[in-house]
Amino acid sequence: MTISVAVLGSSGSIGTQTLDIVRSEPDRYRVAALGVARSVDTVIAQAEEFHPDVVAVADEAQAAAIGDRLPAGTELLVGDRAMAEAATSADVIINGVVGFAGLSVTLAALEADKRLGLANKESLIAAGPVVQRVWKASAGDLIPVDSEHCAVHQCLRANEVTDKVTPVDRVHEIVLTASGGPFRGRSRGDLEAVTIENALAHPTWSMGPKITIDSSTLMNKGLEVIEAHELFGVSYDQINVVVHPQSVIHSMVSYTDGATIAQLSMPDMRLCIGYALAFPDRLEVPYGAIDWSEMSRLDFQRPDLEAFPCLRLAYEAGRAGETAPAWLSAANEVAVEEFLKGRIRWVDISDVLEEALQRWPGTTATDVDVVLDTDSAARRMAANLIDKRVHA
Repeated sequence: MTISVAVLGSSGSIGTQTLDIVRSEPDRYRVAALGVARSVDTVIAQAEEFHPDVVAVADEAQAAAIGDRLPAGTELLVGDRAMAEAATSADVIINGVVGFAGLSVTLAALEADKRLGLANKESLIAAGPVVQRVWKASAGDLIPVDSEHCAVHQCLRANEVTDKVTPVDRVHEIVLTASGGPFRGRSRGDLEAVTIENALAHPTWSMGPKITIDSSTLMNKGLEVIEAHELFGVSYDQINVVVHPQSVIHSMVSYTDGATIAQLSMPDMRLCIGYALAFPDRLEVPYGAIDWSEMSRLDFQRPDLEAFPCLRLAYEAGRAGETAPAWLSAANEVAVEEFLKGRIRWVDISDVLEEALQRWPGTTATDVDVVLDTDSAARRMAANLIDKRVHA
């Protein structure tokens, strides 16, 4: 039976790699929907190749330029809700939308009882309590696509469960690994003059600019800590981060009896995407296979929280709970965008976030509207803080 797939954020790194997998197994998967924010030329080319039922474009102005360029029989959805609507049109949804905009896709997929391959960490981080309520009521599966959480998901499946004992009941610690990004080993002083080009030069992974900058500040890892708490239901005291520059061990789970289960592979996001597509089965194509004759060492070290304070701030926001993660995530999106524009320095990102988190109003995450209001307020706060720095 052919499995239909909705690829939302199809122009980005996750989206294009998902399409690579579909190309490799055309008898197994069919693209039913494609979605982009504004990359219309890219999505038109993809539609010409895969002939989806639906193409969704969030930006109305960009969508107006499409005209009759889509294949016959492909429906065009336009506007803020376009990708969420497209999320109900397939068996499996890959949410590769960047940033808070992915929340509507996450909720729509779960409400429709679909299998959701979640690569959009911000939606679960920002609206964790809201997503949790929808997820608990859903008959669908939520499979994390981040390499670290995909690894944890696999490690937890290695543990036997009974009617009275779940894998999490026997978890001592979840260990998330971090490559350390391009600035591993540098001190705070060394980082004062790093450039945009420096920060975008990730040593291991090929990702979009926002995620790559987050990796350089370790905010990406901090957001993953919050996401691990939401995905697996463990306390923040049970989530640890270690720097592992080879990026071969993607995460580990230590159990109460002292055993540690780890998932290892060479860095290749197609393994994680394929895991979500095929779950509970596996792909037949060996993405990330290791040549053990070439594997000489695996190194680990503690992260430097003085040089990379964003990781500490994420723990603080996570422990505060409610809308604090949403506040921090939104402020971070603004700070990263302003850094990429050259308006602030790399070291200013964490300074802005520290100030912003101190101003979190303590709002309870009662529903999506509250989360949206929190997101907007945090963005305004971060923008104001940055303007003050720029004009100081």
